[in-house]
Amino acid sequence: MKKVLNDLYDYVPLKIYQDPECFKFSLDSILLSEYVNTNGAKKILDLCTGNAVVPLILSTKTKAKIIGFEIQNYIYDLGISSIEYNNLGNQINIINDDIKNIDDYLKNEKYDIITSNPPFFKVNDLEKTNDSEMKRIARHEIMITLEELFQIASNHLDDGSEFYLVHRAERLDEIILLGNKYNLNVKNVELIKTKENSKPYIVLVRCVKNSKLGIKINDVKIISNYKTYKNMFKEVV
Repeated sequence: MKKVLNDLYDYVPLKIYQDPECFKFSLDSILLSEYVNTNGAKKILDLCTGNAVVPLILSTKTKAKIIGFEIQNYIYDLGISSIEYNNLGNQINIINDDIKNIDDYLKNEKYDIITSNPPFFKVNDLEKTNDSEMKRIARHEIMITLEELFQIASNHLDDGSEFYLVHRAERLDEIILLGNKYNLNVKNVELIKTKENSKPYIVLVRCVKNSKLGIKINDVKIISNYKTYKNMFKEVV
């Protein structure tokens, strides 16, 4: 394993520890962080936090306290190293455990915003299985399913609070169904594609606890049109 310190893209002077051999965060986490409207938030919870890239970027947008959950020890260690390097320990705290054990730490705690960049692929999606156990856990629903994630998010949000999720566009129908099931109705949808002639492959959604039905779908955003990802989303409310 090889831990290296990188600039966090357009968020200089922030830096982040990564491992090019087994774990590097993806563009999905940057898009999710930019998509979140943190206005007025005092407490944020990030599920499947990886090496803490979402909490790090959100710290440039808000003074809210941020708690993350990461199950894999080594990836958690990368995140803690980044938090310490950037002197953000007073704002960000990462818990190294299975999200399904959340009530051992945060029972009855409610948050203004919950974010997640979870594993995208189902366990039976063998075509996309990676040989690395670390990558399999990060990319496949081995330790947490999308439904379990919705259930946990719903339990830790008050009415009117928000759940922001980045996922594969092909699973949007499932996301909407689970949102309805767990009283986290999808209110906003952003579809992302890499270039003009490609199909959308990423979806960002904003869900609101116990909100009325009705979804706003914005124009598809094309990654190749952007030189920076900062401020690429307008207000989503």
